[in-house]
Amino acid sequence: MTPKEDLVSIRVRPRSSRSGLGLDAEGRIVVHVHAPATEGAANRECIAAVAKALKVPKSAVQIVRGHKSRSKQVAVEGLEAEQVGALLQRAAAGK
Repeated sequence: MTPKEDLVSIRVRPRSSRSGLGLDAEGRIVVHVHAPATEGAANRECIAAVAKALKVPKSAVQIVRGHKSRSKQVAVEGLEAEQVGALLQRAAAGK
């Protein structure tokens, strides 16, 4: 089990017109996925988008909480939550 402090909170928006990372009005990380939220398709695409943004293999990204929710907590093997959050914020901001 991953300690709570090693988790990064994200929000997933299934059935988006495009896939990628963004920020909501409060600056939280949003993962836009084209896949519908059925049969785990959105979760798989979310993992792929996070892995691509962090330049890590998909197998290193794990959804720890929120498998059936739009609000999720993810952990990335080999990276601390602070690093993951900063890298995803940077990728979402397009920097």
